[in-house]
Amino acid sequence: MDVMRPSRENDDLGQRIERLATIMARLRDPETGCPWDVEQDFASIAPYTIEEAYEVADAIAHDDMTALKDELGDLQLQVVFHARMAEEMGHFDLMDVLDGISDKMVRRHPHVFGDTAQNGDSGPGWEAIKEAERAEKGDQSALDGVATALPALLRAEKLQKRAARTGFDWPDTEGPKAKIAEEIDEVEHAKNDMERTEEIGDLLFAVVNWARKMHIDPETALRNANTKFERRFRAMEASAGEDFPKLPLEDMEELWDAAKRGEA
Repeated sequence: MDVMRPSRENDDLGQRIERLATIMARLRDPETGCPWDVEQDFASIAPYTIEEAYEVADAIAHDDMTALKDELGDLQLQVVFHARMAEEMGHFDLMDVLDGISDKMVRRHPHVFGDTAQNGDSGPGWEAIKEAERAEKGDQSALDGVATALPALLRAEKLQKRAARTGFDWPDTEGPKAKIAEEIDEVEHAKNDMERTEEIGDLLFAVVNWARKMHIDPETALRNANTKFERRFRAMEASAGEDFPKLPLEDMEELWDAAKRGEA
């Protein structure tokens, strides 16, 4: 296939996907491809895949549609890259990936694509269908399938949600709130760095649990807190100029309060 860009008049999505797949195949050609692309494998590309997903989220957070278009393209490239490497190894190809996700979406929405769509019955819920899929795969634990590569806060929340579906959960927010106080006390009484590290981990896990019970996404909450801290700290630096690192803490705290007031 010609890798030149199709004309806008040719509105064939399949042709555009095929073009990207052809470009990746050319880049991975051992004889005529790009040396960097040729030497990559799943493990070396995985960090880029994760990074691109975060850049998509960042574009959304900034409501930047131009950046979102670009970042979605970069993320799509990651899918094509992994699929091409799998095809070279004889495991699956991009068509299998596309067929797989299409089949999954149809299977998980019987109220839209199945017989129930005709009578208004919503049918089995999304999670019930996923549970059936996991059982079919032979998962032994309710926690099977929670990816270890997820960000720690997100993985903690997913583990807690899976456990909660078995009934292992507090009935309200008071349980995890009390657990936080308990974990703070254990941090303060830890005897060494190893114990403190463990107890801080337990404390963070308890905070995630409290957030979950209040229906707050802890990953989003912390991301927003990071953004707020960065915005206020930059305002402090701008106010003080080059002398900022030399200021006593009391003056820095005054600048911090001023930055907070400036947002009100």
